[in-house]
Amino acid sequence: MVETVNPLSRRSYGQFCGLARALDIVGDRWNLLIVRELLPGPLRYSELKASLPGVASNLLAERLRTMEDTGVVERVLGDAGVLYGLTRWGAELQEPMEALGRWGVPLLAAGQGDDEFRPRWLTLALPAILRGRTATPPVEVGFEVEGLLIVLRIDADGPTARIGDDHLPKTVLVAEADTVVGLVAGALTVDQAFDAGELRGEAGALRRAFA
Repeated sequence: MVETVNPLSRRSYGQFCGLARALDIVGDRWNLLIVRELLPGPLRYSELKASLPGVASNLLAERLRTMEDTGVVERVLGDAGVLYGLTRWGAELQEPMEALGRWGVPLLAAGQGDDEFRPRWLTLALPAILRGRTATPPVEVGFEVEGLLIVLRIDADGPTARIGDDHLPKTVLVAEADTVVGLVAGALTVDQAFDAGELRGEAGALRRAFA
């Protein structure tokens, strides 16, 4: 079921408080999920719509217009035409969103059920769960979930994740999303993750990352 535009959605808390002012900007339904989709990079409108199951096209367009007006989102011209991306200020939402996502990890224990899932969401979730973990020398592993490769790197500055490109890591675990999240969150051991998925390459990198 899709959600349509609510004319009462543009309301202010009317409070002189940084949190209240922030919620005036990004507190409407779908806003933070739009930011989540754009954190890995700009998207065409059709790509953004496809990555947000359940949102009505008119509501998405209205949210994007509002977020452009408030300086969170901008339109950029790319090879594929007009793309939506985050402004520098909008990209600063990554840290508070990682904290919120980390707070919500225990809620994933009940399993996916009938909820929608997109593998690209792991680019935010994995660094959020692993925040504070470092590795020297760096370790890089890949997780292939529903055909999409997510590359996780942990180095002296902490964890980062990106959608895979031509540079493939030597270690890739092909698995379901709950297996990947369970491993990263510490609910599964490396051996349990191996049993639930398919290892391609060297096991050592995964063991170093999640020892």
